[in-house]
Amino acid sequence: MFLIMAPVCMAKLGARLFVLFLCLTIHAGMLQFAAASIQGYFGDIDMTCPSVCRCDEDFIYCNDRGLSSIPSLPPSASVLYLQNNHINNPGLPTSLERHLSVRVVYLYDNELDEFPMHLPPSVRELHLQDNNIRTIPRTTLARMPLLEKLHLDDNSISTVSIEDQAFADNPRLRLLFLSRNHLSSIPSGLPASLEELRLDDNRISTIPTHAFRGLNSLRCLVLDGNLLANQRIADDTFSRLSNLTELSLVRNSLQTPPVNLPSAHLQRLSLQDNALTHMPRGSLDGMHRLQRLDLSGNNLTTLPRGLFKDLDSLGQLLVRGNPWHCGCNLRWLYDWLRARGNTITVRGLTCHGPDRVRDLALIDLGSEMEECEVVRLTGTKDKGAVGGVESSTTNAPPQGSLFTLRSKRPGFGFPDSGLDYTLSSSGVGKSLALNVKPLSHNSIRVTWSAAQPSSSFRLSWLRQGTGNAMESITETLVRGDRQEYLLTSLQPRSSYIICMVPLAVSSESKSTVSGDADSDEALVCAKAETSDLSSSEEEVDEDSRQITSLPLAGIIGGATATVSLALIFGVFCWYGHRTGHLCSRDHYTRSSSRKSKTYDDYIESGTKKDNTILEIRGPGFQMTPMPACPPMQPKPLREDYIIHTIFPSNGTGLYKGSNHVSNAGHGTNRGYREGGIPDIDYCYT
Repeated sequence: MFLIMAPVCMAKLGARLFVLFLCLTIHAGMLQFAAASIQGYFGDIDMTCPSVCRCDEDFIYCNDRGLSSIPSLPPSASVLYLQNNHINNPGLPTSLERHLSVRVVYLYDNELDEFPMHLPPSVRELHLQDNNIRTIPRTTLARMPLLEKLHLDDNSISTVSIEDQAFADNPRLRLLFLSRNHLSSIPSGLPASLEELRLDDNRISTIPTHAFRGLNSLRCLVLDGNLLANQRIADDTFSRLSNLTELSLVRNSLQTPPVNLPSAHLQRLSLQDNALTHMPRGSLDGMHRLQRLDLSGNNLTTLPRGLFKDLDSLGQLLVRGNPWHCGCNLRWLYDWLRARGNTITVRGLTCHGPDRVRDLALIDLGSEMEECEVVRLTGTKDKGAVGGVESSTTNAPPQGSLFTLRSKRPGFGFPDSGLDYTLSSSGVGKSLALNVKPLSHNSIRVTWSAAQPSSSFRLSWLRQGTGNAMESITETLVRGDRQEYLLTSLQPRSSYIICMVPLAVSSESKSTVSGDADSDEALVCAKAETSDLSSSEEEVDEDSRQITSLPLAGIIGGATATVSLALIFGVFCWYGHRTGHLCSRDHYTRSSSRKSKTYDDYIESGTKKDNTILEIRGPGFQMTPMPACPPMQPKPLREDYIIHTIFPSNGTGLYKGSNHVSNAGHGTNRGYREGGIPDIDYCYT
C-alpha cells in the first residue's frame, strides 16, 4: 500500500513546486521590468539637454541663441544662462515653477516688459538688467522668498511704479541694483537685510530724513550721477547708516561734503566730479578707518588745517583735476604727507598756482615750504606750525574770482587780551592803513591803502560771539591792485575783527608777508559792528525810497512833457487842417475849370479828371494843390499837397460791409464806417 501511495505524493509535490517556481519567475520578471523602466525613464531625463543649448552638469547655457521662449529644461538644472535673447513675458512657461533646484537665473538683455512670473521659488540670484521692465509688484516678488540678489539695472522703473512694500516678503534680500532707471527719489519700504544698494544714474534730487530708516545692515551705497545738492539733503540722512563702509556720491552738484557722514566704519568715500569749492573743517572727523578718499574733478584750491587729523588708515588720496594753490596755506598738508611717507599713495596733488610753482607736485616744494611763515591774527608767528591756534585756510584762487570760502564749525578760541593794537573802525600799521565801515545788517565795507605795492593782500575776519567765545576765521586773498572789498552774508548785531596783511614779492619771486622781520607791524586790524536787522531794513527802505524817487520823478516829468507836446501838436494839426480845408474849398469853388462844380460834388463823384488834380480811380487817394494860406504859411517855398480819401460812387471801399448794396446815385462812405475807418480827412504838409 505504501509503495503504491509514494508515486502519487511525489507527483503532487512536483506539480506544486513547478507552480511555485513559475510564480516566482513571473514575479521576478515583473520586478525587473519595472525597475528597468523606472531606471530608464529617469536616466533619459537626467541626460536630456535642449538641442539649442549646451549643458555642463547642472549649468545650462542657452545664452545668445536668439530664443523667444525658454526651452524644456532638465530637473537637475541649478544655473540658467538665458541672457542676450529675445525672450518676452509669454516666453516664460509655467512649468518653470516646478524646477526647484534652480538657484541663479540670468535673463538680462531680453525683451521683458513686466517683472517675470513663474520663476522657481528657489531662486537666490536674479539678473533682469537691460530689459524694459516698468513695475515691481509685491505679489511677484513674494513668490521668491529666498531671493538674495536682484539686478534691475537699465530698465524703465520709476519711483511710483514700485508697489508699496514691494520687498516686504523678501527678508533675505542683501543686494539691490536699480541703476540707470527713472527714479526721482529713494524707494520706500526697502528691506532691513539690505547690504548693498546702487541707485546711480537716476533723477534723484532730494533725500529726506527717513529715506534710509531701518537700513542698519547697509554697507555700500552708490548714488552717482544724480541731481543731488547740499540744500536738498537732510542733515541726518547718512548718520543713520552706522555700518556703512562705502559711500559714493560721484557726478552730483555738491558744493561741500554732506554733513554728519557716518564715520565709525566708513572705508571708501568718493566725491569726485562734483562742484566742491571747499572742505569744511571737521567734515572728515572720526573717520579712523577711511582707506580711500577721492576728491578729483572739483574746484578745490586749498584744504583747511587739521582736515586729515583722524585719517590714520588713509592709504589712497586722489585729488587730480583741482586748481590747487600751493602757498603757505598748504604747508600743513606738505608736513602731513612727509610724515606719512610711503604709507599713503597720492595722485593729482599738482600745483595750479602761483605761476612759479605751476605743474609741480606739492611734495616737491621743499625749499618753498621751508620759507613759509604762518601769521596769526594775534600777531605771533611760528615756523611751519600754528600750535594750538589755527586759522581756516580757505583762500580764494589767485585768478581774481574772489569768492570766499568759509568754515562752518568753530575750530579754536580767540583771546581778547594781549593784543598790541587798538580795535576801532580803522587801523594804521607800518605799511598799511585799514578802514572798515558797516553798510547794512549783513555787510561791511573794507578799504585800505598801502605804502608800498604788494602782489596781494590776505584779508581775514572773525565774528565775536557772546562773552569770550569766538567763531572760525574766514580768509581770502585779494589782488594787489584793489583798494576795497565788501564783506557780505554777515550776522546782524555782531562784532567783527577784520585784519589784513600785505603779501609782498621778494627779488626771488617768492611770496612772503611784508615785514617778515616784524610781523606784528605788518598785521593791521580793525573792528566793526553790524547793525540791527530792523533798523537796517528801515534805513534801506529810506535810502531806496530816496534813490527810487529820482527816476520816478523823471519818469513822471517825462510822461507829462510827452503828453503836453502831443496835445500841442494835436491842436496845431487840427488848426492847420481846418485852415487848409477852408482855403482849398475856396480854391476849388473859384476855379473856372470846375464850371461851378462844388468841392463836395467832385470829391464824391470821383469820375472827372482835371489838370489841377491827380486822381486815382477806384478806391484810393487824390492829391490836390493847396493855395498859400496866410495863417499857415505866408509863402510856401515848394508846392504843397493835401491828401483826401476818395469814395467811389458805388459805395465800395477798401473795407466793405458784410451787406453790400449798390447805389445808382451818389456814393456814400457807409462802407468805411462799417469797416471802422474814420471819416475825417487828415492833411500833412
